[in-house]
Amino acid sequence: MVIMMKHYIDQKICIRCGTCDVECPFHAVIISDVGMFSIDDNKCRDCNICVDVCPVDAAKKKTE
Repeated sequence: MVIMMKHYIDQKICIRCGTCDVECPFHAVIISDVGMFSIDDNKCRDCNICVDVCPVDAAKKKTE
């Protein structure tokens, strides 16, 4: 069994400040046409910067 760590943005908490997008060195944060933030799993390198910089703790890491 493989355990993968995956980041995501909790849309109920996110205030759309854009800090995660600005700070991500891998450009893994995606902003939709309606301003919803998400993480591109193909670009994410599991560095946790988004988790560390989010002022409202909306960027999270989950275990699958």
